[in-house]
Amino acid sequence: MKQMLMMGIGALALAACGGNDKAEDTAAVETETPAAEETVLVDIPAKTPDYELTGTPLPEFPPISEDSLRGWISTLASDEFEGRAPASKGGRMTREYLIDQMQGLGLEPGNKGSYEQAVGLVEMTAIPDQSSFSFALGGETETLDFGDEVVFWSKQVQEDISFEGSDVVFVGFGVNAPEYGWNDYEGLDVTGKTVIILVNDPGFYLEGEEFNGKAMTYYGRWTYKYEEAARQGAAAAIVVHETAPAAYGWGVVEGSWSGPQLDIERSDNGASRVKLEGWITHEVAEELFEAAGTTYADAKQSALSGNFTPTALEGITASGKIKNVINRNESANIAGVLPGTENPDEYIIYTAHWDHLGKTFAAIGGGGGADTINNGAVDNATGTAGLLAIAESFVNAEVQPERSILFLAVTAEESGLLGSAYFGENPFVPLNKIVGGINMDAVMPTGPANDLIVVGLGKSELEDVLSSVAEGYGKVLVPDQNPSAGYFYRSDHFSLSKKGVPMLYADKGQDLVDGGVEAGKAFDEEYTEVRYHKPADEYDESWRMDGLAETFSIMRDVGAELAYGEAWPNWYEGDEFKALRDEMMAGE
Repeated sequence: MKQMLMMGIGALALAACGGNDKAEDTAAVETETPAAEETVLVDIPAKTPDYELTGTPLPEFPPISEDSLRGWISTLASDEFEGRAPASKGGRMTREYLIDQMQGLGLEPGNKGSYEQAVGLVEMTAIPDQSSFSFALGGETETLDFGDEVVFWSKQVQEDISFEGSDVVFVGFGVNAPEYGWNDYEGLDVTGKTVIILVNDPGFYLEGEEFNGKAMTYYGRWTYKYEEAARQGAAAAIVVHETAPAAYGWGVVEGSWSGPQLDIERSDNGASRVKLEGWITHEVAEELFEAAGTTYADAKQSALSGNFTPTALEGITASGKIKNVINRNESANIAGVLPGTENPDEYIIYTAHWDHLGKTFAAIGGGGGADTINNGAVDNATGTAGLLAIAESFVNAEVQPERSILFLAVTAEESGLLGSAYFGENPFVPLNKIVGGINMDAVMPTGPANDLIVVGLGKSELEDVLSSVAEGYGKVLVPDQNPSAGYFYRSDHFSLSKKGVPMLYADKGQDLVDGGVEAGKAFDEEYTEVRYHKPADEYDESWRMDGLAETFSIMRDVGAELAYGEAWPNWYEGDEFKALRDEMMAGE
């Protein structure tokens, strides 16, 4: 690519495309695409209760059963379930098993008389030799090498997608965040253009408390950047990869977007999305900006300034085409509900994803009879077992909850949070009637710990509830150790958070009662290096269930504080989701 781009040095310059004021009048977060059905809201009182713990005494709960946990985890992670891929034989077996377990526990169907919410899935696979992305300059066109220099795909469900001669514009971080007084698109029309976007958000680089400092906000996630580019009318959106702000190397990008891409069925077939979404390497970006008569480093620095002006790379255009093979299939979320005795139309929600990766090819698994089943014992038979265990404890409580409790086992998390996203866009209970929720994902099967890790610590008043409950168990709350990686935005609670519903994502910490931090880190590191997303993530009879039982007891009690009370937790002031919740609860 370098030979073509070097031709433009000295001949081209960056030209201003818009103003530099940061707008404050646009909604911070919007939905990805129009939902298949209209989002359900109901009339509620104009004033909702302010958040506070009511102090209502909780009933006696039967202990979380270690035997039940072991049975559910070992069954879901057995070879019989073939790794629980969403639309596979093992996936169908998992759905039937979960329905049977929910019925046996005494939960009622959660979705208008059904335990299932059907989730239509669309798989699109680009044909490599009929798909390309290129930059043109001075009559010369350079097609980027897929995998080595670029990855791209489309959320538009079409067999043939193309655009030609699209002007290229650098839009900084591609952020429109009124609560932070930041709008990279201010005064800019990018209709039909290709936007080049920095990964992460300004807080990663700036000293002080801009955005959330080193802790990534929603605006730093690539998902948001593509969504915002679509709202702005762009034809294509390209994120520049850098390992530190992305929190993963190019190999992760290449591996994640080089094969079939899965999405949920949408009423508009993805027409509201940009035609092409993608990543380019840092090296390609440097050559591109050099050809435009500047440097990538200078452009990035300008994006961090208070007077950033989006800039066009004059004379450089982009073209892309994708030839897709499209397949459709179906999976389902599984929902059971324990109706409330006093306020059955108000809900506390527990979520956990039941799916995993299914089978891998023998060559990937090691060949020659190697294990090819990705059992997903930790990820996420543990969380799914926790969902059932908490339900069992609530059902058998001496006093039933005043509010309803919805237990939602979602599909296709491993494909991009798709099952929870479908529920978020097509809720079968009104979102403004969900008081708050708790997500459980890959809970480590070690003994009890002295601490609880709160992913995204500092986001919502649910943490106040957790802190109070945890204190009773002798636990302290600690943040995740890599907040710049944005883990809060990588599991199913996020699909409801981005709609405004307060959600909590916490896990047992590493400071184990037996063995301390050293033992906790050793277990986590072994899991990450040896088992994570591999056939080695299998059930182990030596796993301790007492730590899981304690963690799920804490999560049960957090939900109970809400289910037996009247509190309505909100996001903390300044959080990117608070405006959505406020609008939702005001009936707007």
